[in-house]
Amino acid sequence: MKKLFAFILSLSMIFALAACGAEPVPAQSTEAPDVQTGTVSSSALEKIKSAGKLVVGTEAQYAPYEFKDLDANFAGCDIFLAEKIAEKLGVELEIVDMAFDGIIPAAQAGQVDLGIAAFTNTPERAEVIDFSDIYEVSLQYLVVAAENVEKYSTKEALSGLKIGSQKGTIQSNLVVSAFPDSELFELEKYPALALEVQNGNIAGLVVDAAVGDSLVANSNGALAVSAYEFTKEEASFGKSVVIQKGNEDLVAVVNEVIAQVLADGSYQKAYDDAVAHAASLGL
Repeated sequence: MKKLFAFILSLSMIFALAACGAEPVPAQSTEAPDVQTGTVSSSALEKIKSAGKLVVGTEAQYAPYEFKDLDANFAGCDIFLAEKIAEKLGVELEIVDMAFDGIIPAAQAGQVDLGIAAFTNTPERAEVIDFSDIYEVSLQYLVVAAENVEKYSTKEALSGLKIGSQKGTIQSNLVVSAFPDSELFELEKYPALALEVQNGNIAGLVVDAAVGDSLVANSNGALAVSAYEFTKEEASFGKSVVIQKGNEDLVAVVNEVIAQVLADGSYQKAYDDAVAHAASLGL
């Protein structure tokens, strides 16, 4: 009888536990970043305002867009744009100088709030990052040694030769598409590429017009813009700010600032001032 009673008691406990288990336990919310898209559940704009600072990634060797003055202060028309965005948000600005090809991954990961470094707005990049409206459109130059201005004026003349561009830039893609019979040569910085051209190690380099003008002006006559001209279909690049996906509110603020500085002419003035400033520094 004792054994029978114990057995019945055991069955009663099992049924009781089963009945308790029938009610689902609410799951805790564990929203996390989407690893593939880089989106986040919370707003980057909220984080910026909470932290009281805007962190912007750039590559400060691309005058007149971004560079450093003699006191190691950041300068350039892109820095002006970053300052205006921080001002609009009512927060401090922190600039992080980093390798160009590391800026988009840093923005994707939320390590920087914005990337402002003369980024060309392309469909391929837009798959992994959000773009602001375009704030500047730049022509592209093929810069060569001064004595080769006419010699390297056609694709045929450059066949089999090395053409340089900065690693991770749209210019690398342009070299490949516009000069399919030439060899792409990449380095981290444009000043180093300019030296490669001057030393005869590569035939030329492809770069934004403003930066190309600066490289030529500070080469003591060693460099010049080639007679080769890219077509609009090949190269007419619009520049935008890069922002982690899923932050439409931050994109809206950036676009508002861009619209304002274009309408009032302050970005153009900042661009012109940056050109003159960079020239005075020999950049």
